[in-house]
Amino acid sequence: MGMVDDLQGKVILVTGGAAGLGEAIVRKGGALGARMAVVDRNREAAVALAAQVEGARAYAADVAVLVDMERVCAEVVADFGRLDGAVNNAGIGGEWGDIVECTPATWDATIAVNLTGVYNSLKAQIPHILAAGGGSIVNMASMAGLLAEPALPAYIAAKHGVVGLTKSVALDFGVRGVRCNAVCPSFIRTPMTEAGLPDPAFWEMITQRHPIKRLVTAEEVANATIFLLSAASGGMTGSVHLLDGGIGVE
Repeated sequence: MGMVDDLQGKVILVTGGAAGLGEAIVRKGGALGARMAVVDRNREAAVALAAQVEGARAYAADVAVLVDMERVCAEVVADFGRLDGAVNNAGIGGEWGDIVECTPATWDATIAVNLTGVYNSLKAQIPHILAAGGGSIVNMASMAGLLAEPALPAYIAAKHGVVGLTKSVALDFGVRGVRCNAVCPSFIRTPMTEAGLPDPAFWEMITQRHPIKRLVTAEEVANATIFLLSAASGGMTGSVHLLDGGIGVE
């Protein structure tokens, strides 16, 4: 465990925590002795995961609804006694197509979950983290938070927004002991991405775009996230971390 021993006993909330990257983060945090609050729209999946991770609890909420996030944060603090950190990971993929093809419904849904959902989560979490004396927040942005990809205007706008929001929170709350950093993965194979991208040729193309010639794994994203939650990254706030296997190298 070494550098991240300090997570022992810390209460960490993970949105979109029941599958994919969220699940990997919940499992890694739980293995390091953190007490994980698994928040997901899918209550059954959250309950099933929490049952497998020592000390974890499951909660159902929709990040797009502020009162849902305020309720869940209050429940977490009532159950665990405090909130030390959070990973704002819940997200949706959006529809493919340029901005002329992007419908208002697609735009609204993508922004509601991927950007407003992070706003709602931060707004609900930060007062509780301040009450605990400070802590660390990690926002799950994307490679698309720094680089544009074709035919994903709403997703790219939302993830760029998450990067900006991360920096804003870091500036406003650093003096009060709250750190806020962003992680920007490339295309990671998760149930969500595989459902939206079923074509094997796409995954082969994406793999070849990585200079490391393989996909980044969910566990690698979890490792970086756990590092940012821990005191080992204590000097880092407002920072944006590409986990893209080198795609963004210029």
